[in-house]
Amino acid sequence: MKLAAGHSKDLYGHLAASVSILFWGSTFISSKILLNSFTPIEILLLRFTIGFFALLLAYPHILKPKSLKEEFMFAMAGLSGVTLYFLFENTALTYSFASNVGIIVSINPFFTAILAHFTLKGEKLRPSFFAGFITAILGIVLINLNGSFYFKLNPLGDTLAVLASAVWAVYSVITKKICEKNYNTIACTRRIFFYGILLTIPFCLFTGIRPDISKIVSGVNLFNLLFLGLGASALCFVTWGYAVGILGAIKTSVYIYLNPVITIIASILILHERITWLTALGAVLTMAGLFLSEIKVKPKEITE
Repeated sequence: MKLAAGHSKDLYGHLAASVSILFWGSTFISSKILLNSFTPIEILLLRFTIGFFALLLAYPHILKPKSLKEEFMFAMAGLSGVTLYFLFENTALTYSFASNVGIIVSINPFFTAILAHFTLKGEKLRPSFFAGFITAILGIVLINLNGSFYFKLNPLGDTLAVLASAVWAVYSVITKKICEKNYNTIACTRRIFFYGILLTIPFCLFTGIRPDISKIVSGVNLFNLLFLGLGASALCFVTWGYAVGILGAIKTSVYIYLNPVITIIASILILHERITWLTALGAVLTMAGLFLSEIKVKPKEITE
């Protein structure tokens, strides 16, 4: 019974990670539409403010960390997973090609695996992880070759994309440590959002924000802000945290490989873009990389 219960719990973890990636893979389209009316930092603040209040309504109870060390962990999770990740990624897109950023950000599982290997118990690297990583990255490169691929090094933009991957790895590891405290997942996510919003405000002093209410309440913008705030932020950060708590930082992070695959599907369904054989092959390799990363090699039995 214990074995069955363990497998059932893992299944819920995989489903939770899949839900997160299903939404996150579609956020590119919503963000692209919103960038016509708002700056990247305005989108960040609006989506996470919506997410914060949604989580407050869903679980209106105050989380009380047991120590200043735990409070610091929540602050660092907000800084890494909300403030820095989205600032680095969005700014990288203004300096470098989207294809560059897409590939570089997709190496996040590698950063997460290395960091988790040295900082978390039970998060050890396996040869299958590296085989899956190489296969998935090859698939992501093929996806980006779909008609508009142009890879040219841009030191500033590409460095920011690498930093985005690195800080998300930090967020994943901190989230795992927070999950070990057995707090309510919704309450934890809300506190992380609080610090993410709070630590984003100082950046506004340099960029300035002037959100236009008329633009916020317009039909298309409001729909996409609610999608990002309620779905991609409130729901997905909760399900991602839940998945990390069950599967661990390394296993959950490999789902990031599927981001470009979901983006392709969303582009076909919403933007009516055509899929090429190269893109299809890339999607297959990316998914194969995910499965390869999950393979566990059983030790051979020693016989006389």
